[in-house]
Amino acid sequence: MKNITIILNREFASYFATPVAYVFILVFLVLSSAFTFYLGQFYERGQADLLPFFNFHPWLYLFLVPAVSMRLWSEERASGSIELLLTLPITLWDAILGKFLAAWLFTGLALLGTFPLWVSVNYLGEPDNGAIAASYVGSWFMAGAFLAVGCCLSALTKSQIVAFILTGTVCLLLVLAGFPLVLNFFQGWVPALILDLIAGLSIIAHFMAISKGVLALTDVIYFVAMIGLWLYLTRLVLQAKSAD
Repeated sequence: MKNITIILNREFASYFATPVAYVFILVFLVLSSAFTFYLGQFYERGQADLLPFFNFHPWLYLFLVPAVSMRLWSEERASGSIELLLTLPITLWDAILGKFLAAWLFTGLALLGTFPLWVSVNYLGEPDNGAIAASYVGSWFMAGAFLAVGCCLSALTKSQIVAFILTGTVCLLLVLAGFPLVLNFFQGWVPALILDLIAGLSIIAHFMAISKGVLALTDVIYFVAMIGLWLYLTRLVLQAKSAD
């Protein structure tokens, strides 16, 4: 645990060593506000909730989260520092978890920056704060799932651009998996069991379930399992690369 904390602190501090972190947080806050008040028609709806705000999160994360995760391992591989990192008296899991948790904490910090929106909606009306709190938790879990995917795909390549594209593509597929258009495409020639499996893989379906204010155990297990699976795949990739 001590090694994980050391790596977490090192990685988290590295985000703020350059202007990239500040630009990311600024872009996230500006786009979140723009989507909420303009595209989401916050005032025109006449409802005291943050539904327009959270509805755009999956699509925001498709671009912003890969920008955070693409450097996790690609940068280490490109600079050659990965060899030094793996020779330190730490386990591979220490390095993976430390890097992932630092990125997850960073995205959580950006999400925390939207707190004034929550204050504003309480000033304008009487929202269901339980549903809003659950939506924040669901959004953070969704960001964690995207980051875990990005962590694995970043370990596959030395190019941060390639890692960004691969992560965005895979995350898009996970988002679209539960859409009727996708399910209708497979319906009729795919067994019902496989169709249910495809629908169950949809990140947006589990996020929307949580955003209704119900923090169901099945949805929490889904996100934890998704994060655990992709981090385990990251370990396999790094082991294979170190054996080359």
